[in-house]
Amino acid sequence: MSEVKSDAKDKVKVGVSTKDGQLGFLFTRGGLREGAGRKSTGVTKKVSLTLSEDIWQEIEQACEAQNASRSQVFRNIIEAYFVKETKES
Repeated sequence: MSEVKSDAKDKVKVGVSTKDGQLGFLFTRGGLREGAGRKSTGVTKKVSLTLSEDIWQEIEQACEAQNASRSQVFRNIIEAYFVKETKES
């Protein structure tokens, strides 16, 4: 890990995480350590989705109503569908 000093009292560290060679910039406290950060909710896959403008407006309204991101709203819809499907089987 290399260290870069600035004129300010803050020091910046540059390091490579053990996860996928990610580069991290850190101040003198904290650090790149195993288990740090937000916990994963699953596997991320990029998807392109074409829907009518009306449906996109409904999704945006759901985001606002639930105070949630689009990803969270889609995740809730998909999980509810598969839970319902499993119960019906």
